[in-house]
Amino acid sequence: MATRPLKQQQPERTPEPAPTPGFTMEDVKKLVALVEKSDVTHIAWAKGEEKVVIRRGGVAAPAPVFHAAPVAAPVPAALAPVAAPAPAGAPKAEAKADKPGVEVKSPFVGTFYRAPSPDSPPFVDVGQKVKKGQTLCIVEAMKLMNEIEAETDGTVAEIYVQNATPVEFGEPLFRIVAG
Repeated sequence: MATRPLKQQQPERTPEPAPTPGFTMEDVKKLVALVEKSDVTHIAWAKGEEKVVIRRGGVAAPAPVFHAAPVAAPVPAALAPVAAPAPAGAPKAEAKADKPGVEVKSPFVGTFYRAPSPDSPPFVDVGQKVKKGQTLCIVEAMKLMNEIEAETDGTVAEIYVQNATPVEFGEPLFRIVAG
């Protein structure tokens, strides 16, 4: 009687799931870890139609904010500037350290916009009262629109940057005084 070798069984292959167009919890955890290991206090990232915004402040980082909304379209440079544009080659308005109040600085290198779209009024104007967490402007960085919020209650005393102009990391954008 002839014997046949037994056929080795191959494990069944299960098809890999199709990649999801949005964020997974693992993606969010990686972004949180990135923020925790750096001096970054705010990060916004878009994937497909979803956007994750993570902000850190104080001793402990708050829970990540997860938005499943489309990312805003770029804001054209046609928005009205705060004041007359500076002549070419002129230095930007400099913040004065001896002035009272809190300076709101850019957390990114990007482009400063005062309004969410060309048809919209500016988020804030000089002399306007603001609350902590209120949106002051948008800084576009790597094609992501990042809302910059007031860090304290007060009144907008100065806007240092012209609309639709480049800003550097740590560059003062606003001065807010108590009151």
